[in-house]
Amino acid sequence: MSIFKPVTLITGASSGIGAALARVFAENGHEIALVARRESKLAALADEIAAGGRKRPYVVTIDLTRTDSPARISHELLMHGLEPAVIVNNAGFGLLGPAAELDRADQLAMIDLNVRTLTDLSLRWVESLERHRGGLLNVASIAGFFPGPGMAVYYATKAYALAFSEALHRELAPRGVRVTVLCPGPVPTEFQARAGIDERRAKGLLACSAEQVARAGFHGFMRGRRLVVPGLATKLLSVLPRFVPRGVLLSMIHGIQQAPAKAVEPPGWPRRRSHRS
Repeated sequence: MSIFKPVTLITGASSGIGAALARVFAENGHEIALVARRESKLAALADEIAAGGRKRPYVVTIDLTRTDSPARISHELLMHGLEPAVIVNNAGFGLLGPAAELDRADQLAMIDLNVRTLTDLSLRWVESLERHRGGLLNVASIAGFFPGPGMAVYYATKAYALAFSEALHRELAPRGVRVTVLCPGPVPTEFQARAGIDERRAKGLLACSAEQVARAGFHGFMRGRRLVVPGLATKLLSVLPRFVPRGVLLSMIHGIQQAPAKAVEPPGWPRRRSHRS
């Protein structure tokens, strides 16, 4: 029994998949704590959810690239008498370009957010998740199934998120804690727009809307699924590494990352730094 009130904590909730996930969880009766760095965006989303007859979400404005952000989130929740029943780790960003040429500090910041923060938030409240029979929904990417020349660190962080989440799914199951990893393909969101990606790249065969991804993720999580890959074409792509030699995959991804803007880009990620927060 806990004296704290359970909430669903969603990071990177100011736009895109994060905002869509907040709407879906709220529609299904969850009280929400929205976490991101843009207070005005979070407030607008909280007002929208409240206007739909749901309880207004709590807003936690924090820059998740800071290494102390999980501790600061914990402090904010405690101040409001809250604890997570469900944690949705959605925040992340990507960098396109050769690793040796990209800014090293930016790439380390990407690891801090996409790996360190996700890991900290996944493990920080396990007892709380167990108490409330809740769990984790970690947002990775179709990129996590592939090697990523031209986006080496980004692909590696998503491979980590995928492997880590699948392992936690097995480890935490005996404690009644669900763990689901969501691996979408390209989604037309600010993630691409801020990166200067041609809009057509996020509207190809593999593309799903943020709402479609969010609903697939929510329903998969509620059913206790280990892995959710939205969209038939994306599912087919995710099994490609089982049958195609690694060297061929390396050449394929490298070619995609170097393709001109007018080309279709399957795991379509940014030319320059882009946040999902």
